[in-house]
Amino acid sequence: MKKRPQRQVAKNEDKPVTLGDLMNKDIMEQLKEKKQQLKAEEERLKEEEEARKREERRLKEKNKSFEELLQDSSLNWKEFK
Repeated sequence: MKKRPQRQVAKNEDKPVTLGDLMNKDIMEQLKEKKQQLKAEEERLKEEEEARKREERRLKEKNKSFEELLQDSSLNWKEFK
């Protein structure tokens, strides 16, 4: 007896239906574009926050009194007396 070739089950039935399959391609493109825009906006906000903090540190350092500068110094001033 010859072995009969087994019928292959359609692969489309094996895969679960995804949201991407159900949505229109235009909508998917719009969502991807929106995701990129939000990511760019988040990056811009992060850079602005870092710049603001750097400026704040610079101004704080600029306005230190002589006493604060001496306290922050790592030198041991007693050795120089």
